[in-house]
Amino acid sequence: MIRIKASGLIDVTGYILSRKLSAKKFQTLVVSPRSYFVFTPLLTSAASGTLEFRTTLEPVRSRDYPSVEYTQGWADEVDFNRQTVTVEEAVLDRNQGRAMTEDRHAFETKSQAAALKGKDLPKGQLWDVGYDKLVISVGCYIQTFGTKGVKEHAYFLKDIGDARRIRKRILELFEVASLPTTSEERKRTLLRFVVVGGGPTGMEFAAELSDLVHVDLGKLYPDLASMVEIIVFDVAPRVLSMFDESLGEYAMKTYKREGIEIKTSHHVEELRPGSPKDARTQNSSEKNESESCYTITTKEEGEIGIGMCVWSTGNMMNPFVQKTTSRTHHLPPSSLQSIPGKTPPSEDSDTWKVDRNEKTGAFLVDSRFRLQLTQSPSSQRNDNEIDTTRAFLPNVFALGDNASLRDYVLPVTAQVANQQARWLAKRLNSGTRSLDETPGFKFRDLGVMTYLGNGKGLLQAPPGNKWLGRWFKGLRGRLAWLVWRGAYLGLISRTASPDPACTYDVHFADGCPAI
Repeated sequence: MIRIKASGLIDVTGYILSRKLSAKKFQTLVVSPRSYFVFTPLLTSAASGTLEFRTTLEPVRSRDYPSVEYTQGWADEVDFNRQTVTVEEAVLDRNQGRAMTEDRHAFETKSQAAALKGKDLPKGQLWDVGYDKLVISVGCYIQTFGTKGVKEHAYFLKDIGDARRIRKRILELFEVASLPTTSEERKRTLLRFVVVGGGPTGMEFAAELSDLVHVDLGKLYPDLASMVEIIVFDVAPRVLSMFDESLGEYAMKTYKREGIEIKTSHHVEELRPGSPKDARTQNSSEKNESESCYTITTKEEGEIGIGMCVWSTGNMMNPFVQKTTSRTHHLPPSSLQSIPGKTPPSEDSDTWKVDRNEKTGAFLVDSRFRLQLTQSPSSQRNDNEIDTTRAFLPNVFALGDNASLRDYVLPVTAQVANQQARWLAKRLNSGTRSLDETPGFKFRDLGVMTYLGNGKGLLQAPPGNKWLGRWFKGLRGRLAWLVWRGAYLGLISRTASPDPACTYDVHFADGCPAI
């Protein structure tokens, strides 16, 4: 039996791969701190109430895939020489269902440890799990760029618990604003929503929030709908930069009609609880009112009072990847394969470093997703001499957001992850030799889609397509929205369990009930 571990937070690549591997050839073990897979592109719809939370979830354990085993834990580190993964128990993990913005043990600093006065720091039990083949598909964390207060006070869209918190917060703000004791000024502050990040996720959430306000909440709170402000801040000079300029202009006009204010070339410096500093807010009653608000500070406009901030500025590499690439691994040359055209591994040295993308920090892999290694320079090597010795681990693969192809850059989208998982599963099911005998992975671009609000969308045709690209650059409006919604729901139906009894909702003991 061959065991394959998908370690860390299971993303779409790990989930699909575990479903596509042959049960006759592989004994698959999934190691992940959460027992479910989340289809993140639909979290914006779940947060706004367009979709129910359960429609974005699929359990890892399933009666339809009895050959797929599961262990709820964090992949702590990997020993490539012994072929083991150290796993930390995560059943009672306090971060369950929440977006991760830093290492889960980041609180274990010297100063904080001293503040605990010698008390035992919380950490799950550790054990080693062996493997014959290892697939690393741990996903990414939220990138906050070290902006003050963001980790503590912003709302994110990475896990199902985040969507619940956002929906709960939206309803809370409208309820507080509807109270007879709430002043007009405070109402406008509470109903000012800020989205940081002009990529597809941030813009789709702004569009979904606009629909929620004008279609549903406007009927329940008719006196408050006109007070709502939705503002998008982005550091770039243009949002949705991956779209053609003409499609981008259509998107900007649509957002303006929907009342979404786009502020580009803006730099967020801080997010803190409370109202903006003002000499008028000195009495105790006004101070109590400010506790339900936040203040966001931008370099261009200063302090702005808001009700909530949804942060969507991209991904940060998973600490598991950072830890693996920073270590020196002792591996005998016999366990490796050399890359054609590169210096063969030296028999005199067994120290290796895992290659990484210098810009993103992701694992560097070849076109067959095998982990790339560079031999550490010996002490006798001249400092000016460039070490080109490279090899790869034939039984270790990396997929998804935590992997970067050496030859070309792939977009970080669900369609890329889906194609990667299906490609690798097909080759592994055919036998290990087929990896070298067949051409490497080639991404088939199916285009880019996003939702603009009010039942309108954008769909950009794949570049260089000899059929679509010849006739039009893309779709816009209602037809594009139907394609966008149908594509995502179709992907869910292909990956979801066919047994309705295997689909369940998830509840968390964090004060966020199902709404």
